[in-house]
Amino acid sequence: MHLTFRHFSAIRRHMLLAVAASALCGTPALAADKISVTASFSILGDVVRVVGGDRVQVNTLVGPDEDAHVFEPRPQDAKTLLASTLVVTNGLGFEPWAAKLIKSAGYKGEVVVAAQGVKARNMAPEPGHGGHAHHEADPHAWQNPLNVVVYARNIAQALAKVDPAGAAHYQANTEAYAKELVALDQWAREQISAIPKEKRKVITSHDAFGYFAAQYGVQFLAPQGVNTDTEPSAKQVAQLIRQIQREKIRAVFVENMSNPKLIAQLSKDAGAILGQQLYADALSKADQPGASYLQMMRHNLGALVAGMQRN
Repeated sequence: MHLTFRHFSAIRRHMLLAVAASALCGTPALAADKISVTASFSILGDVVRVVGGDRVQVNTLVGPDEDAHVFEPRPQDAKTLLASTLVVTNGLGFEPWAAKLIKSAGYKGEVVVAAQGVKARNMAPEPGHGGHAHHEADPHAWQNPLNVVVYARNIAQALAKVDPAGAAHYQANTEAYAKELVALDQWAREQISAIPKEKRKVITSHDAFGYFAAQYGVQFLAPQGVNTDTEPSAKQVAQLIRQIQREKIRAVFVENMSNPKLIAQLSKDAGAILGQQLYADALSKADQPGASYLQMMRHNLGALVAGMQRN
């Protein structure tokens, strides 16, 4: 049967009425009546699950261990959007494909940019970064837990707009999560403050830790720029090797969504020890240590501290 826009509108009205009726009855919404939310990538999806709780059904376009920088939307992704009541993107230039996908799919529902209101870092070239500046703003704002408080509140507000009956639920979940994020930030400060300033230097696969660096006073050096779809030149790699050797940097890490060959070769050539895998732009699978945002950050911090102690 050919479905017209009128049919789609009728189906949407029916779903919203079902959710409203469930709320009026004072009973939790059934699985079929949950608010369908699509997040652009796995870290955002986790934040939406925390804020939305049992009132939402979350889909992520770029899943665990996948790289949003090089993601190419598939036909089924358009179908996922059209079945959603809310779409959540990071913004700050992180997923340029998202706006095109939303437009091409004909999605007319609510869209929230999670990073709205975050104080963005400029992607000005810095020493050791190869001069890469692919965006006006650094999009990896979640690397500072206090920015994720902003993310959560933006998401809660958007969920309350499409599901007013759940507004108090979303607010309560957000404030409880904010306390965990503030505690995480304080713990990170304590852990890193114990590392001498001259040892706070790290080599990573690509430049994804700028907000972490600014928040905690750690210098990150990367052979790639902010995107993983670019390759550094031989000259840039050679310069970085010389810097590693000169400054005796031993903290070298590869990320879960990156090609490990470059950083492994860099580690070998520079005589450094490859540390634990970090989670930068994507969560891990459920059985790995970065399965949620909080787990990811705690794992990364532990690995980074251990690495910097070897410097």
